Amino acid sequence: MDKKMKEILDHAIYGTPEIKPEERALFLTTFRERIHIALTKSQVIKAGTYDEVINVMKTKRNLKLFLNGNLSYSIYSNYIQQANANGVPFTIVTPTTNTPFGLVLADGTDAVSRQSFVIEDDWYIQDTEEN
Repeated sequence: MDKKMKEILDHAIYGTPEIKPEERALFLTTFRERIHIALTKSQVIKAGTYDEVINVMKTKRNLKLFLNGNLSYSIYSNYIQQANANGVPFTIVTPTTNTPFGLVLADGTDAVSRQSFVIEDDWYIQDTEEN
């Protein structure tokens, strides 16, 4: 059986292979290169919202907000309100593997040019030391 025929049969039997499954599991179903900003679970749990997240929502277009469904709705409801106010669609993702991230704000379709997408405060350090 030639290679092309085997590919067709494999797609029919097993479905289309997923691109970068480990990366997508870590970043709540999106790709690293699309991320504008990401918060760990502890950063999301802390009181209030991060101004950096709100500023990105206000200044960038074609965004999508991903929230960790293992957290309580009351914890991230402020971010949902801000997303709605700024026309940013959101998805609540229940991760199948352990991830330190509680919120990921990413471009909906394109890669972004950004050196770092995390806010390295005490909450971030605490979460990264635990994992």
